[in-house]
Amino acid sequence: MIINHNLKIYPWQSQAWQQLHANKQQLPHAILMHGTKGIGKYDFARYLSQTLLCTQQSKVAACGLCASCHWFNEGSHPDFKLISPEQEDEADNELGLVKKSKKKTQISVAQIRDLTDFVGLSSHHQGGLRIILIHPAEALNNASANALLKMLEEPAEGVVFLLVTHQLQRLLPTIISRCQKINMPIPNQAQSLAWLNEQGVSNAQHQLSYFGGSPLKVVAESLQFSQANKFLQLLAQGDKLQAHSAAPALIANSVEAGIVALQKWLYDLISVKYTREVRYHRVDIHVLQTLAEKANPGKLLQLQKNLNELRKLALHPLNHELQIEGLLVEYTRVFSKSAVN
Repeated sequence: MIINHNLKIYPWQSQAWQQLHANKQQLPHAILMHGTKGIGKYDFARYLSQTLLCTQQSKVAACGLCASCHWFNEGSHPDFKLISPEQEDEADNELGLVKKSKKKTQISVAQIRDLTDFVGLSSHHQGGLRIILIHPAEALNNASANALLKMLEEPAEGVVFLLVTHQLQRLLPTIISRCQKINMPIPNQAQSLAWLNEQGVSNAQHQLSYFGGSPLKVVAESLQFSQANKFLQLLAQGDKLQAHSAAPALIANSVEAGIVALQKWLYDLISVKYTREVRYHRVDIHVLQTLAEKANPGKLLQLQKNLNELRKLALHPLNHELQIEGLLVEYTRVFSKSAVN
């Protein structure tokens, strides 16, 4: 697959970019970019950061050549701060043992308070800006959100906050009210397919459907799709599926990815049975229709409920292969002759 690493903004963002730069002389101190996942909000915010810091006078787009652009691309720009949930290593100081890295899901109040010195400094370039990018903004907890609110209420001169969120409803209304909101555009199917074809993606329409219309997920998770596609061929067997051999194939990439693949398949199976519509597996509609005719509605809905419960435990140290195998046995029973209503 060919990926264009020189991409600046995505084609579906051009109008939002033009509108933003039409008002560049009255740049707000805080901009909030919101919208669904997988449409390039974070990339847009990063390129906006680079452009605002670029030393070339046009400021229409980052030049990519000046010292500022080089610093930014190397991740060492002194006037740029990225705030996101940290990775934390749990270490036992006495034994000198380091446990497995644990992913944080929140932005701490300490991270926000540490911005005080950065906000108080002058820009590296005379008359330049300092940029603080917060992503994802919904990762702010109550304490860190309130600490940020104080900074937004008394904005420092020459400091621009860029907030990116997938879930606008999780932000404090007082934070939202102090930002200029930009509802980031969602690419339509034609735009997505054209871009994916430029990236050299095969079966673009099939993958776009599977990843809920997000072209960036298609590119980022091609391995997941490839493995899921192999597993879907097994699910198409219905009651002839061999659960013990299918379970390892389902979680070959990761337990969570496997569960999501099964959830999407069940979602479409239920949807076909009741509405004759398909969301994720349009190329498999005939297979789904055949299976839906044989499926017991009650067992199908109970299987979906059990799977949703298992997903909540996907990151727990359980014997997932055994549990997945049990669910797949349930799956085969959905289609048994005695199961059909």
